[in-house]
This record gives sequence, structure tokens and C-alpha cells, in this order.
Amino acid sequence: MRIGIDDTDSPAGMCTTYIGAVLVRRLEQAGIRVVEARLVRLNPNVIHKTRGNAAVCIEAEGDGETAFALACACVEELAEFDAAGTNPGVVVAGVRPPPDFYHAALRDFCNVSEAIDLLESVGARYRGYKNRRGLIGATAAVASDFPDRTYELLAYRKRENWSTPRQVDRGSLFCAEEMTSPHTWDTVDRENDVVVCVPHTPDPVLFGIRGESPAWVREARSYVRSEEPACEQVYTTNQGTDAHLLPGKVGALREGRSYLVRGTVVGSPATGPGGHVSFILGDEGVEVRCMAYEPTKGFRDVARALVTGDAVAVAGSYKGESLNLEKLGACRLADAVRVRPPICPICEKRMTSAGTGKGYKCRVCGGRSREPEVEVLERRIQPGWYEVPPTARRHLSRPLVRGVPAWEQAFCG
Repeated sequence: MRIGIDDTDSPAGMCTTYIGAVLVRRLEQAGIRVVEARLVRLNPNVIHKTRGNAAVCIEAEGDGETAFALACACVEELAEFDAAGTNPGVVVAGVRPPPDFYHAALRDFCNVSEAIDLLESVGARYRGYKNRRGLIGATAAVASDFPDRTYELLAYRKRENWSTPRQVDRGSLFCAEEMTSPHTWDTVDRENDVVVCVPHTPDPVLFGIRGESPAWVREARSYVRSEEPACEQVYTTNQGTDAHLLPGKVGALREGRSYLVRGTVVGSPATGPGGHVSFILGDEGVEVRCMAYEPTKGFRDVARALVTGDAVAVAGSYKGESLNLEKLGACRLADAVRVRPPICPICEKRMTSAGTGKGYKCRVCGGRSREPEVEVLERRIQPGWYEVPPTARRHLSRPLVRGVPAWEQAFCG
């Protein structure tokens, strides 16, 4: 069976993965064998999400009625019911529903009635609380299918420490990254000298280590020095896989979806208020604005280095008529040129414009020239892929240390 839980946290506290970790232990105590625990990230653009839009799925073997009772008891004991936007859902399915619903919740939008219709069709047990919106994520979790998967080890705090500052040795996290990269990622951000894996939100998570296998995340964890955790759980996840991206086309993008799009840079990038960088991407006469926001730090320099005519592939979420960038592939770079009045061959002084369409004139000797001086500049970027730093990376975004999937490479063919 698969047990799905979603929408139990709030901006003020709790974490659905913590409830999942507690439930794993209670299931095992009840004699139910846990096969796998999954952390299932869904559409990051959903406005109703509390934080990272994560649901949990636990695959187990045993009595379904007992598992359902234990799951509901965990949620009723631990979920943030007092928060207006918290609407938990619990599902126990004896068979996995078709993965189409998971894909829709990952890349598009679903509603509660669609989730219930699917649950009824497969004879699943379910319970929704308050407005029951959590049934969407819980249903998507039990329907999830991971053709590509990564892992995260999550350590949780003892309850008496929840309201106190986290005690995690900073140096040990940088050591863990150094000793296990590229098999783990996003523990720290070396370029910006920032710890990434320790949250600042008021929830039970102490830290999380992401990587390619359970062995690698445990290896990285072995270097971490911290306060004693209450428990730890390794989750199989769809994080770091780009599973949220759809192949898209400029002019055919829909609000709240995430895309990989190809086009040609039109005009010069601009830096606006707050340090945000924007440029226009065109394709077959249609254009879209691309944004590299201030939190993406050095990635903005890649955007600034683009010039008219560059062929690029960009990935990100389409919101407010802008594509908010997560990564960029420089496919083919145009020549960057600087056009200036020529040097007078007689006086060796730079000429000035003689007027529109009249070429150039030397102010000293009166010499004339029709052709400007064209200088080809060295480009500050090279063909290849560029990504936002770990501090700005979305959970689902695939880090470049994992390589670029063939279908994304094809956009830069």
C-alpha cells in the first residue's frame, strides 16, 4: 500500500516530512513493514502552498486499516490545524493510482474533486480536514512515479529545542560538501559562503543533506556536527530532477507553469531597481521577458553578458508575464561588437559623425570616411549551461553536477 500525507505545516511551524518520519516509526512499531519513504515535490508555483509544496508517500506492507488509523492520528496530533491555510489530507491506497494525476500536480494545477474522483476509482481510504485541499498533494504523492530520483537525509530536532536557535557546526557542513561533492549538493554555497542545508523557518528540521544515493547522503551526514537529533529519515525524492519543467514555446506559455524555452536575445539586458536583471527572448516574432532576480547573485552576470543575437535555452517558471530563470543554456553566441567613428589616417585623431547617412569627418584636417571602426569584443561567457547558486535553487531544479538531460540538451542542439 501507499500512504500519502500533505498540507500539515504552516509558515509558523511543523513540516510534513517530520510527520512522515514519525509515522514511519509508528508503522514499524505496529508491525507494518516500511518499504520506502518518498518526499514528493509538486508544482512550486501553486499559490496555496505553505513553503516548499512537499507531500509525503510511504510505501508499506501490512494492514491498511491500521495504517490509515495511524496516519490520521499522526496528522491530528501534529498538524498546524490553527493555521488558516493548513488543510491536511491523508490517503491510503492499496494500488497506485495512475501517475497522470501526479504529473498534473507537478506541472499544472488540480482540484479536490479531481483527487476524490481518482481515490474513489481505486478504492482508496482517504480523509480530508477543513477544506480538504491536502487531498490533492496526498493523492499526487501516492500516484507518484520517479523515472529519475535523488535522496535526502533529514535530521529532526528534539521537541524541547524547536523554539531555540539551531546548533549545527558551520565548518563541518563545508567539510561534508568538500568530502562528498559532486555526489551530494546544496549543503553549502561555496561561492557565496553561505550554509544552505540548515533552515531558518520555525519547523522541526535540523538540517537536510541531498545526494545521489542513500550511501552518499549518509556519508556526508557523518561529517556533520550538531545538536543531538530526535530522529533521522532518508527520503527518496524527485528533487534535483527538473521533473517540473515542460518543453515550451515563446508565445504559448501559461501562468504558473515551469518551462524550458529556446529563443534569441533581443536587445541588451537591463539591470533594474533592486539589482534584478531582465532581457527579452524572441522566437518567430513573439517575445517574452526573462528575469534573473537579485537572490540569484552571480548568475545575473551571465544574463548581463548576453548580447543581441545570442541563441539561448532558458528554464524557469512563468509568472506575471515573465520567465523567472533557474538555469540558462548558451547555445550559440553572436559576435559582440563595438562600433565607433574611425581614426583619421592623416591626423591619427578619432573622427566625428558628419550627420545621418553622411559618414565621418575629421575636425582637424577635414578628412572623411564612410566606414566606421568595428571592434569584435571578447565574450564574457562561453557556450554551455549556467545555473543559479545553491542559495537560490528551487527544490526541483536539477543541479549541473548531475548533468543536463538529453531532452534539455536538444534545445541547444
